[in-house]
Parts: sequence; C-alpha cells; structure tokens
Amino acid sequence: MSGALPPRERVASFAVLGLNAFTTTRDAGSFGFTDDAPVREVQDRWFALMRATGGRVASAYQVHGTRVVTHTPGWDGWLRVDAADGHAAKHRDTTLVVTVADCVPVFIGHPGGASALLHAGWRGVAGGILDAGVHALKSLGCSPSDLVVHLGPAICGACYEVGPDVYAQLMRRTIDRPATVDLRALLADQARLAGVKQVDTSACCTRCHNDRFFSHRAGDSGRQVAVIASAT
Repeated sequence: MSGALPPRERVASFAVLGLNAFTTTRDAGSFGFTDDAPVREVQDRWFALMRATGGRVASAYQVHGTRVVTHTPGWDGWLRVDAADGHAAKHRDTTLVVTVADCVPVFIGHPGGASALLHAGWRGVAGGILDAGVHALKSLGCSPSDLVVHLGPAICGACYEVGPDVYAQLMRRTIDRPATVDLRALLADQARLAGVKQVDTSACCTRCHNDRFFSHRAGDSGRQVAVIASAT
C-alpha cells in the first residue's frame, strides 16, 4: 500500500488469501457521482483510493445487470468500464471496486490470489450475477469449492420490502401484497449451489446502521465503495 486507506469495514476472511477486502463507511465520504457531493471531491477520493491500493483501480458505470469484466495486466491508473456490475482478476495487483448503498457487495476470493467483486441489487440477484462471478473465476482456473464468498454491508431482510412483481422474480412464487426479502440469504444459497463451500455475511445493515453507511432506502444520495486489493 502506498497511502492511507479510508475509514472502512474490513473482511477478515480475506486476509488469509493475501487480499485486503473492505467496504468504506460514511466517514470516508461519498464515492458516488450521482449525488450532491462536488465532483472534484469525489474524484479526489477515487484517486486517493487508487494511490493507497497500488495504482491500478478497476471500476464501472453500474447498470444493475449481470456483466462481469475480467481484467488483465498492462495498464495503470483508474479504469472505468461502461455498463458492468462485476469485476474479476487473476492476480492481486488489480484493485477491484464497486459502489453500493443498500445493494450487496459480493466479495469472492481464491487462495491463489484471483478475485471477483460484484454489485448485486435485486435485478442482479434475480439475473444470476453471482453465477457470472463464479464462472469468471472458473475461466481463470479457480475451482468453486476453493472460493471464499463474503456478502458485505447491505440492506437486511427485515428492512428490504419489495412489491409483488419483484418478489415473484426473486422468490419464484406470487404474492398479492408487499413483503420483505433477504438478498444476502438468496446470494448465500446461490453461492452454495454453485459449489462454494465457505460463505459468510456481514452483520451490518446499511439502513439499520445508517449512522455508519449510506442507505438509499434511508434517503441518502451518497455511495460507499467495496474494494478488493492486494494485502501487501
């Protein structure tokens, strides 16, 4: 690391993989370009993150889809891909970043140093972005049984109420009134069905712990980032 990292919630299970995985907290400031924060301040936070994590950051304009981009070496700086919601890399020297504010940051790591990071809202969960992330790592030679999955700070099942249409797409059954859904529980089930043996979930809810995290459902326009970087 070549600089100070922002205030963050660490993923302890990734340290043994040689990966520094975390989600920034409200104290780090917003990393979103769609809120009221001055653009220059947001850019400065991104460039500071880039410097602190080694000089190569991969991000994207997120569209609540299932596209996962696999990054290869040969570039430096801050890359912003169009229309993607996931990133994968074979080596630890590429920092992967997604922005979140209730959606689930899905961290996927391998003991060999490969990793993937996904932005999973309800559309991504229903569309299979977790399977897309596992497939991306399989294409890099990683067996699903060796992967570690962490589901980061996101809105919890008790706080996340959806309408009947969304509920049907997520739960595969119909209801006639709004109901709550636990996106992280669904993702954990999907990970295990994909062959992942080690899955853990953050205890933090972005809405319950709104003093620590930005939450769209709580009325925030700010965004935190989830990050996977090299631990050295």
